Amino acid sequence: MVAKIKSGDMVRVIRGKDRGKDGKVLRVLKDDRLIVEGVQIVKKHVRATQQGQQAGIVSVEAPIHRSNVMLLDPETNKPTRVGVTIKEEARDGKVKTVRVRVAKKSGKELA
Repeated sequence: MVAKIKSGDMVRVIRGKDRGKDGKVLRVLKDDRLIVEGVQIVKKHVRATQQGQQAGIVSVEAPIHRSNVMLLDPETNKPTRVGVTIKEEARDGKVKTVRVRVAKKSGKELA
């Protein structure tokens, strides 16, 4: 099965306090959660663990559920659903079937 959202994808938040913000997916966590750059910022209290490290309050991106974001279409830069198409590629002299993620609105392949 091909993952609908991968790290490095550009997404837009469609629900929650950060609705309308765009960001790059930094990490995909288990239980359908993502860490998106610049979205779901929370304050975290940090203790000084080493001699040179500063203690204090740090702003960190918290996980957001994948149902609250949509992938951005590379052509129109608007939110779109993701589909999967099967195409055949020639690799190492052999023809292999490959699943490719496709934007539903424009039909363009997603990197």
